[in-house]
Amino acid sequence: MIINEKQNMATEFLTIVNVLSTYFDGLYNSNTSMLADVFHPQAYYVSVTDGTMIRLDMDEYFPIVDKRPSPSSRGEKRNDRIISLEFAGPVTAHARVECSIKEKFFTDFLTLIFVDQKWQIISKVFHYDYIK
Repeated sequence: MIINEKQNMATEFLTIVNVLSTYFDGLYNSNTSMLADVFHPQAYYVSVTDGTMIRLDMDEYFPIVDKRPSPSSRGEKRNDRIISLEFAGPVTAHARVECSIKEKFFTDFLTLIFVDQKWQIISKVFHYDYIK
């Protein structure tokens, strides 16, 4: 029983790593089709980096991504990485990831849920610093 649980967690871990890879690719290519696959339709995007709270749903966030030139089209270096990934149970996980877009370096806290037979991001809470 313990071996099967460990094997299952390893499989779920790799599945979430693939979700995060698609997340990074979607951001780097400003591809909202890819992002729509990894974000739950009811997900939220939240930040207070500049002192004002921003809270957007996906219908508000995706048009912003669609309008910005992609980092790939500008030839930006990718700085994507997964810092940590933790499970709170069989259907809830939390990832801390980093990436950069233009002059901003982002730290994202992504909460994922397993619903409708797939892992999706239900919340993105982030902070950014300007790259010097």
